Amino acid sequence: MSERPDPLERQDPFERADPLGRPEPLRRPEPAEPRELEREWPQSRDGELGAAGAAREQHERPGWYDRDPLYTGELPTPPGQVRREQRSHNPVDRLARRLPQPWRTIVDWVVTIAGAIAIVLLIKAYVVNPYRIPSSSMEPTLHCARPAQGCEARFSDRVLANRFVYHFRDPRRGEIVVFETPPAARQKCGAGGTFVKRIIGLPGDRLEVRVIRGNGYVFIDGRRLNEPYIQLARRAPASPYGPVTVPKGQYFMMGDNRSQSCDSRFWGTVPRRNIIGKVFMTYWPPNRISFH
Repeated sequence: MSERPDPLERQDPFERADPLGRPEPLRRPEPAEPRELEREWPQSRDGELGAAGAAREQHERPGWYDRDPLYTGELPTPPGQVRREQRSHNPVDRLARRLPQPWRTIVDWVVTIAGAIAIVLLIKAYVVNPYRIPSSSMEPTLHCARPAQGCEARFSDRVLANRFVYHFRDPRRGEIVVFETPPAARQKCGAGGTFVKRIIGLPGDRLEVRVIRGNGYVFIDGRRLNEPYIQLARRAPASPYGPVTVPKGQYFMMGDNRSQSCDSRFWGTVPRRNIIGKVFMTYWPPNRISFH
């Protein structure tokens, strides 16, 4: 009688015992033979199998390359056809594609710089434009640089004017604006061109400057105008003015430094079309950065 194997005895994992105790070898799995992955071309529209027709359908099938495990980043070229270069949608690349590479780089840089300059000019012409404060007429709201008369700062303030806001609404009283002066300003003030002042009188207003205890105060339609932006010392010496009625389509401008401001009291009102934009920010020097 044969002895049964001890079940606790270690056995070869590839051998097992039959009911009679005889070992039966377990076949080892044979390694899989390497098989080359082949692409299966789908059936063409006319029902025939063909590489050219199948490749055409693969090109026309949207997103097929996202699901194809064999996709390497390029679309397959049907047999018998020459692969075409991909055309760029950039007009600069189309114009310079026949040039050598160094010239293509130069052309690209020239177009980029020209485009940047054009964008800056368009922004200045229609959106925002910077200005420098040259005189003391708006002290201390806006500083000018010493040693000019009445200036209090080392550097002149640089401001930004919003050029498109008045395309959507009318100018309002109390806003600081940039405008082109009428011809009389050069005769009365010895300077013309672009000024920065505050809007005091609107079209149709009856405006008057009254002197009270040596200081000048603006009255609109008989009521004293509240002007918290003017220091008391900037109101004297004062001279009476008016009363005058601001014409339709015209605006009355005055500086915050009344004794040093050559404004509408001397050269008259400003037409609506002469107003360039609203000053909304002081951006230089850094310690003067503020919004208006």
